[in-house]
Amino acid sequence: MDIEQDVRVRAAARNNAEWCAALCRAHGITGTWGPRAWTSARRTPPLYPDAVTLDPGAGQRETVERIDASPGASVKDSFAALDLAADGFEVLFDAQWIHRPAPEAGGGGWELVRTEAELAAWEQAWSDGDGGGLFPPALLADDTHAFLAARDAAGRIVAGAVASRSEAVVGVSNLFAADGDLDAAWAGCLDALARHRPGLDVVGYESGDDLAAAVRAGFTPVGELRIWLRH
Repeated sequence: MDIEQDVRVRAAARNNAEWCAALCRAHGITGTWGPRAWTSARRTPPLYPDAVTLDPGAGQRETVERIDASPGASVKDSFAALDLAADGFEVLFDAQWIHRPAPEAGGGGWELVRTEAELAAWEQAWSDGDGGGLFPPALLADDTHAFLAARDAAGRIVAGAVASRSEAVVGVSNLFAADGDLDAAWAGCLDALARHRPGLDVVGYESGDDLAAAVRAGFTPVGELRIWLRH
């Protein structure tokens, strides 16, 4: 990995960890920032890691020893540098950090979620009607993190994403489209970022078909990450 890639991966990992930390705080869980990893001694909400590495030198001491490593624990290995098999973890999936230059505004259409009712509707659309309570209303009080949404003619939320601003980048996660059109979803999301988070390069992570859609939207894969899960 060259220096530029390393800088981009570190920025993406830090951004993602900050979003994970914010979601945990909204649930009353306070994590710990170390020099090489963010960790939570309490089990984090579903789908969110108990540790996120911030440096390729992070090891067991910075991760497994600082979390509740009972079954169900997960570690986001931001540099795909750990081997946690001996600690009872298995690889859940591999993915790629992605990066693109700051987008320019286009035709519009996506807007910010501003109320508790809108956030509840956003979560139901994101989870295809199966979710509730993962994204507490307290997140709306911090403009560092924004929920973006597209609506159909009837006013129903049909696509969306989370945008998390950090020092130098804005991270996109939880991108979804009810009709499965990820190309249109990325176009709408990037336009919204140009209007609401202007001038910031965009980062995130994806795999498989989702990664292919991100590449078509102008992203470049910049480094591998790995999610470990304790069974």
